[in-house]
Amino acid sequence: MPTSKDQATASAWREATGPLKGLRVLDLTRVLAGPTCTQMLGDLGAEVIKIERPGAGDDTRGFAPPTMPGTSESAYFVGVNRNKRSVTVDIAVPEGQAIIRRMLEDCDILVENFKVGALAKYGLGYDELKADFPSLIYCSITGFGQTGPYAPRPGYDSLIQAMGGVMSLTGEPDGLPQKVGVPVADLFAGLYGCIGILAALRHRERTGQGQQIDIGMLDTHVAWLANQGMNYLATGENPPRLGNQHPNIVPYQVFPTQDGHIVLSVGNDPTFKRFCENTGLRHLLSDERFATNAARVTNRQLVTDTLTPVMQSQTTLAWVEKLEALKIGCGPINKLSEVFADPHVQARGMLVEMQHASGETVKVIANPVRLSATPADYRFAPPVLGQHTEEVVMDLLGYSEEEFAALRAKGVV
Repeated sequence: MPTSKDQATASAWREATGPLKGLRVLDLTRVLAGPTCTQMLGDLGAEVIKIERPGAGDDTRGFAPPTMPGTSESAYFVGVNRNKRSVTVDIAVPEGQAIIRRMLEDCDILVENFKVGALAKYGLGYDELKADFPSLIYCSITGFGQTGPYAPRPGYDSLIQAMGGVMSLTGEPDGLPQKVGVPVADLFAGLYGCIGILAALRHRERTGQGQQIDIGMLDTHVAWLANQGMNYLATGENPPRLGNQHPNIVPYQVFPTQDGHIVLSVGNDPTFKRFCENTGLRHLLSDERFATNAARVTNRQLVTDTLTPVMQSQTTLAWVEKLEALKIGCGPINKLSEVFADPHVQARGMLVEMQHASGETVKVIANPVRLSATPADYRFAPPVLGQHTEEVVMDLLGYSEEEFAALRAKGVV
């Protein structure tokens, strides 16, 4: 197992420059929701210490293939674990619990995504820690939150997408319900957790008091039903699946072109007027079925059938060039190879290369938060398992070489 002494260059902990510089986070998370939260904190300058199981680590280390080229690390793990130190500790034994408590003496934030009550068995739940660490901000991310009839249940992204309603809204009208192609339930839970932590930090600045943040994936999923959720609350009717169409705006959808497909986004009536005037459809403007967005929503299929042969008359590129010149929203449907080759994506720096402990350079997706004075800080590539155990336990916590050797011999670290 690599140690800080074995990889001095790779594990040297450069001082952060982001807005959360000086904050220390104890990361007891794995898989995606929790690591998304803690990576965001790390990108913004916090020092994140990731606790992993000795010999196994975060489950996602095994979510391969694919692995990052030249390394044994899964692409999944690398995607959400930069700017973190990896420390292996067995929290199920008293010696491991003592290490965690010693870390908390100098930590501001703890983030965990264990099942409800699991950490309490080890004396590491919020109720067990708050008396000794009253200023600690303790963020718990679970499938269903800390209370309610479903609280004990495990939470998984596709399960939450199903129970939270988005699958009933996604897919073709006559097809099966579909989940979103990326794990949005996990990602939103992690981001809401980060928002809660930032709010709790502000509260602590004023009062000196910490608190627990209770993030339930189902809660966050219901929250981002957004306009579709509000459509239901306004009408009492379940919104139908519309495929690639918008529930409240028409035309705002995918159309076939001469050589592929395009997204056409006509956001208001003046834009529709401009579209018609420049595509040989001026006559539609005097037809009450097309005159307003409300009418077009009511006559959705007619609008689609009318515009489809027009859109099929030109290539995707020709339409993009024509419609962009008219300030009409449109865009191609890019494969990921086209996304990362897109000149705008490249100009915005959305791909970052980092030096991994293996000696290889790994590519990661950049943090999208742009701060003019304190931008995201890419200090360290995602760590190999246990890369920083020795330096944290000995140098940071003050354990002696003999104590550390004894802990390692017992499998505690």
